[in-house]
Amino acid sequence: MGQRQLSAIMFTDLAGYTAMMQEDEINAKGLRDRHRKILEREITDHNGKILQYYGDGALSVFSSTISAATSAVSIQKASITGNIPLRIGIHTGDVVIEDDGVYGDGVNIASRIESFATSGSVMISDKVFDDLKNHPSFQPSLMGEFELKNVKRPVEVYALTNDGLIVPQRTDLKGKVKERIKSIAVLPFINRSADPENEYFSDGITEEIITALARVEGLRVISRTSAFSFKGKNMDVREIGKQLEVQSILEGSVRKSGNKVRISAQLSSTFDGYELWTETYDRLLEDIFEVQDEIALKISHQLREKLSTSSLGSDEKTKSVEIEAYNSYLQGLFYYNRWTPDNAEKAASAFKKAIEIQPDYDQAYAGLALAYTLMSFTGFLKPKEGHLLTENAGKKALEINDQCENAYIALSYTQYFYHWDFEKGKEYAKKALEINPRSPDANLTCSLYPMVFGRHDETLSYIEKAREIDPLSSLTNRTLADAYYLKGDYKMAIEVYDWLLEQDPEFMAAFEFKGWAYLMNGDYDQAIEIFESIGGEQAVHSIKPFVQLGYAHALKGDIEVAKTFLDELIKDAEANPDGTSDLSFATLYSGLGMIDEAFEYLQKVLDQRLGAAVLIKSSPIWKPLRGDPRFDKMLAQIGV
Repeated sequence: MGQRQLSAIMFTDLAGYTAMMQEDEINAKGLRDRHRKILEREITDHNGKILQYYGDGALSVFSSTISAATSAVSIQKASITGNIPLRIGIHTGDVVIEDDGVYGDGVNIASRIESFATSGSVMISDKVFDDLKNHPSFQPSLMGEFELKNVKRPVEVYALTNDGLIVPQRTDLKGKVKERIKSIAVLPFINRSADPENEYFSDGITEEIITALARVEGLRVISRTSAFSFKGKNMDVREIGKQLEVQSILEGSVRKSGNKVRISAQLSSTFDGYELWTETYDRLLEDIFEVQDEIALKISHQLREKLSTSSLGSDEKTKSVEIEAYNSYLQGLFYYNRWTPDNAEKAASAFKKAIEIQPDYDQAYAGLALAYTLMSFTGFLKPKEGHLLTENAGKKALEINDQCENAYIALSYTQYFYHWDFEKGKEYAKKALEINPRSPDANLTCSLYPMVFGRHDETLSYIEKAREIDPLSSLTNRTLADAYYLKGDYKMAIEVYDWLLEQDPEFMAAFEFKGWAYLMNGDYDQAIEIFESIGGEQAVHSIKPFVQLGYAHALKGDIEVAKTFLDELIKDAEANPDGTSDLSFATLYSGLGMIDEAFEYLQKVLDQRLGAAVLIKSSPIWKPLRGDPRFDKMLAQIGV
């Protein structure tokens, strides 16, 4: 009876070994022996076991996926240095070990994965990727999803990209097996209209096509935020495919003139840049909804043979919208997606205009609710006023359509951050997720409940689901970094903040909280350097910039220096009596260890129901207050 075990399975073999044997048998055997010495050394060092040699290759197993991948990188680097043309493939699964060999589906898949590799590369399966994707030592690159011989399910294949390894081009894999296309990104359609102000219309058309494609079963559609990060960039679709990890790209243009519209669309494979389909539509503006669905249907038909299933529903409520109301709605989306208080106000005005034209427009009410939420968070509206407006608009949207995802999201935020009714907030968030399980916004909203209660792994799980659809979103990745920060994993938080700053060097929130992460990790000088560079700018989370410096110097032990910043805060509060300084005082007093004063001002923060209050359970800023009965009383007041 064989022994069954779950293992990380690694196959290696020498590329072109048969030809080498025919040309120079002695040299080929010498190459094989050097290969085996590297294997025996590196696999043993990483707690693996060589189960079987076969000609020019070997089968090994590891109890840990991380150990298998680390070993593979070491083996491949040593082989490249020694001019040994080696291919490596890794999979995880059940194996059966018997006296005469090793068996199981896991062995078969690992062997097929290895066949994808080129000399100098390490290829892994999707199961291995799941174990490595959050590990900072590895950044696998998606090669595609393939149907493997004698394997029931299609398998996504990735290449490790560690320094020193060779990463195959996707075209190197073409023809080896059949690739399945199940993912797409819709790039912002270009505004070809004479009036540049019509850009809101081309952006809106793009977003509506994304929404239509998201209803295609079996198709992963990248969200608007990540797709729009490529707006205005003239990049090869193959490179975009690598960054977004998608297998197809839809791009196009919109020309609007009077009551006529021309939409051109082109679908390309990111595997080789080959054009799969192209079409031009000349329609009257009233027919715009049919054109959007027609494009989505054409694409789904194109991909039908390469998808497990393909079906596209229709939204009859959307198709009953009057064109003028829809036009205003698109303007609202255009401004809302800019994520600033001024543009949020413009968005609210556009959504209101859409509602005036069509009073039963559910999506316009939902958009209005989200705009009010953003205005509340940024201080443009006072919390009580902003959240009341959010509730009115959100509930009106649900009266018209109880399946309105964005209305539930807006109402969830209000319950979390104003009413502190976390169960109701969770209920609204879950409802949004039920309506659209692939929505990054719904997943991010669901992450708030465990975040408030300090259930960090559950929080990260929701955020990772959002990142699968929205990998380049600043909001999604900022939430990820903040989750690591609240968890106390400051090194990972700094890594994500650094990535955000690479994408946008002006991203002040990422820069500020990178400073806080350094501070809480004990790197006081680095934190002080960051806080000093912020200068006179208003800090992102409603405290004065010099409060950060006072807190940092206090933790460093420079109490007298820290108190100079306290004096500065007192002067600022006297000069601006109408300003909100309560959170600033509570923060700095906490850092200084002036506990009674910290509690006095933190209570004022709670009384005003400022957004920062709901995270006091997890935020390390309040660590000096923990353990005090007054802090427990505050947690009870909030409901956590």
